[in-house]
Amino acid sequence: MDSAVLIHRLHFAFTVTFHYLFPQLTMGLAPLLVALKTIGLWKNDERYNQAAHFWAKIFGISFVFGVVTGIPMEFQFGTNWSHFSKFAGGVIGQTLAMEGTFAFFLESAFLGLFLFGENRMSKMAHWWTGVAVFFGSWLSGYFIIATDAWMQHPVAYQSTADGAVTLSSFWGLLLNPWAVWQYAHNMAGAAVTGAFVMAAVGAYYLLSEKLSERYVEQGKIFVKVGVISGIVASLLVIGPTGDGQGRNLARYQPASLAAMEAHFDTKTADLVILGQPNVEDKTIDNPLIVPKALSFLVNRDWKSQVRGLSSFPESEWPTSIPLLYYAYHIMVGLGTIFMAVMLISAIQLWRKKLYETKWLLWVLMLSFPLPYVANTAGWMTAEIGRQPYVVYGLMRTIDGFSKSVSASNAWFTLLGFLGMYTLLAILFLFLVGRELAHGMEYVETVAPAPAKSGKAIAAGRK
Repeated sequence: MDSAVLIHRLHFAFTVTFHYLFPQLTMGLAPLLVALKTIGLWKNDERYNQAAHFWAKIFGISFVFGVVTGIPMEFQFGTNWSHFSKFAGGVIGQTLAMEGTFAFFLESAFLGLFLFGENRMSKMAHWWTGVAVFFGSWLSGYFIIATDAWMQHPVAYQSTADGAVTLSSFWGLLLNPWAVWQYAHNMAGAAVTGAFVMAAVGAYYLLSEKLSERYVEQGKIFVKVGVISGIVASLLVIGPTGDGQGRNLARYQPASLAAMEAHFDTKTADLVILGQPNVEDKTIDNPLIVPKALSFLVNRDWKSQVRGLSSFPESEWPTSIPLLYYAYHIMVGLGTIFMAVMLISAIQLWRKKLYETKWLLWVLMLSFPLPYVANTAGWMTAEIGRQPYVVYGLMRTIDGFSKSVSASNAWFTLLGFLGMYTLLAILFLFLVGRELAHGMEYVETVAPAPAKSGKAIAAGRK
């Protein structure tokens, strides 16, 4: 592949990967904020209300960093991928504009009200601001997913005289069958991230000798809510959403599916658990398989045939089959681990022994980076699997980058982004670490409850 396009791909891959560390947390925390506020109102328990305030602070920090790192990607469409923008701007511009105009402003406006407006509105009104933040966050996710889904499975477009494409059906774009399953799977993955982060913070409070006495109640709430939401999200990732997205691949990108499993020959297909893809010999080395399972997952028939890579021209194969294979299997393997961890934790929670099971609290605390790895691997699977196209079947990646921007220029800006984003990462960790050190006591200081609820606050401090 041309060196310039490779650097442009690395550049965008870095910026989008770093950026998505933040939205996946905000989208994962958004429903949990609503859950905490709902429980607080339902039980008239100020501890849950304070917990919602605490996590809203974490949400707000992550939201700001998501905005800062998201804006450069919009410009990269023009600076690094100008030919792609000229070709597809008439379609993807619709969803990108709607994400900024509607979803982003909805989320940001009501986040401000949620953080700073509680003492100026009724409890139900404040609860509705949390719902609006949740809705705006997830609506924003849908518009972005709809954009990527069109690149994966182009629909509702028509060609123009100059070779570009324009939108022919607005609802066809939004209701792209690829978008529905991709969105469901992506949001379930974000929910897993939010659940593991919340449970990890709770486990940290319970395990820390310095903080356990001060924040034991908060820690129990975070662990409980994180585990309950985590087992639901983990089930959704593996079950209907993962299965639906897999069948999408079988229907619309069969070559990508074959590459993910390193399935070279058209035959009854085994599901590969472990093994190393050998592209030169078109086989799997040292395979650990589940016989005929891939045939069943794809076609609901144990004896059905699944098309192998050899049935497609090599020009249509994904450009990095080993990387695609490993990214896919890391995602699937971690998803299985998430289910196991949350299932064991849920059993211990039901038995009322989770808070005293220190080894399991350690597992919960140390597991929080893994959903980030799994989500990143999932997006790598989607984007590498689409290759060699930037718009599947319509425009190859080699034709989409800015030809006038040399590899050396792309390297210069990539190194600059690496430096700036390193500083941003340090700042993010500092701000979040400060919030974790202060805990919910800090929330009480900056956002006191009305005077009439002083008894509840005093009880919470005890």
